[in-house]
Amino acid sequence: MADILELEERAESGEIETRSGLDRAVAGSTKFFAWAIFLAFLVTVFEVISRYVFDAPTFWAHESTTFLIAAIFLVGGPIALARDRHIRVRMFYDTVSPAGRRWLDIVNSAIALVFFAGLAYAGWIMSWKATHTPTGEIHLEGTGTSWNPPTPALLKMLVLICVVVMFAQTVMHLIAALRRDVSPPTDSSGEN
Repeated sequence: MADILELEERAESGEIETRSGLDRAVAGSTKFFAWAIFLAFLVTVFEVISRYVFDAPTFWAHESTTFLIAAIFLVGGPIALARDRHIRVRMFYDTVSPAGRRWLDIVNSAIALVFFAGLAYAGWIMSWKATHTPTGEIHLEGTGTSWNPPTPALLKMLVLICVVVMFAQTVMHLIAALRRDVSPPTDSSGEN
C-alpha cells in the first residue's frame, strides 16, 4: 500500500505525467484501490484469528480476499497505462530522435488498439456467458462453493471494463502522438 500512496504523491506533484483527463481519472483512483488492498488484508487477518484462535473458520474470507486482489490486479493495467509505466524497450526508444519516438508511439498505439479490440471482443463473450444463461436470462456465474458469491461474473465484467478503458486511453495516446510537434525549435532570428 505504501508503494501505491508513494506513486499517488508523485503523480500529484507532477513527477509522473498523465497524458489525458481519462488518464488523470484512472491514476486518481489509486487511493481507492489502496484501501481495497488494506480491506483484503483485514479480511485475511480476521480469518486467521477466527480459524486459529477461536476455531471458527469463515466460509467467505478466502473468496472475498481472492476477489479483491484479482480486481486490484485487473485495474493495474489501466493505471500503468495512465502513468506511462507500461513495458517499453527503452534501449530502442531512447536512442532515436523525437520524430522517431513519435513514430514508435504511433506504431505502438496502433498495435495496442488491435490487441485491445481483440481482448474486448473476448471479454464481451466471456462476460455475456458469465452473466446470462444460454436462453438469455440474467444469471450471474458463482464460485460453486457453499457461499457461492457471483465473483467470477463480476471479475469477468471487470476484465471487459478495464480493456475498454485501456482501448480508450490508447486512442487518446494515439491522437496525442499524431498531433505531437517534433520540429526543431527555431530561435528568434529565424535560424534553426
